[in-house]
Amino acid sequence: MGITFLIVDGLNLVRRIYGAQPGDDGSERVQSAISTSVQSLRRSLKEVAPTHAVAVFDGAQPGWRHQRYPAYKADRPPMPASLKEGLSSIADAFSEEGVSSLSFSELEADDVIATLAGKVALKNGRVVILSTDKIFIQLLSDFITVRDHFQKRDLDRAWVRQKYGVEPERFVDLLALAGDATNNIPGVPSVGMKTAARLVSEIGGLETILALAHTIPGKTGEMIYRHSEEARLARDLACLKTDLPLGVNLKSFRCSLRS
Repeated sequence: MGITFLIVDGLNLVRRIYGAQPGDDGSERVQSAISTSVQSLRRSLKEVAPTHAVAVFDGAQPGWRHQRYPAYKADRPPMPASLKEGLSSIADAFSEEGVSSLSFSELEADDVIATLAGKVALKNGRVVILSTDKIFIQLLSDFITVRDHFQKRDLDRAWVRQKYGVEPERFVDLLALAGDATNNIPGVPSVGMKTAARLVSEIGGLETILALAHTIPGKTGEMIYRHSEEARLARDLACLKTDLPLGVNLKSFRCSLRS
């Protein structure tokens, strides 16, 4: 039997669910979010039927992206205090379902997930990343799937082409030009997603576009030429790390479905 690895983007799941709960920030809302998160996890376990599973959470300390670009994610509201205090309870609840939690002090969950997914995919294992974060689109392959739990939809190449107008391998180039407002990542001023998609489709990767910026007519070419370093910064911030030395073994994440 081959490996099927379910990787849950922990905070993505929990914060989406917490945000949908009625009431003010407090213990009752957190308990409701925990209960709903566990129900969602159970549903995903049944749908995916993984041989291995893990929930990955962000580290408590700022990571390399914050160090390189202090404004990274600066526009995001802070995590509610009661939810932050309840994270350990969420990890315990997940553990009772047979799914362990993983975090590293100065590592973002996104990079940890990308590294885990990449290592399993290299061994021809199937990976399902449970997240609504579009940053994982760059990882899509024959072995790696991104699942939108709330829409009950697996994101594939056809969906990415229709939604963004580029192949998954070029998604980071798209963000390099257009930026990523969700994470407060700058791109090239006045270049939106549609323009960026057209340039990537017609010209190619970021470095080729930058090299040919002087041939792109109008203000678009001028802005790309003038803001090439911002585009490179955006690309670097958007590109996930897939080679982190995590020091974990896949055997640690073996799971069995509860009856």
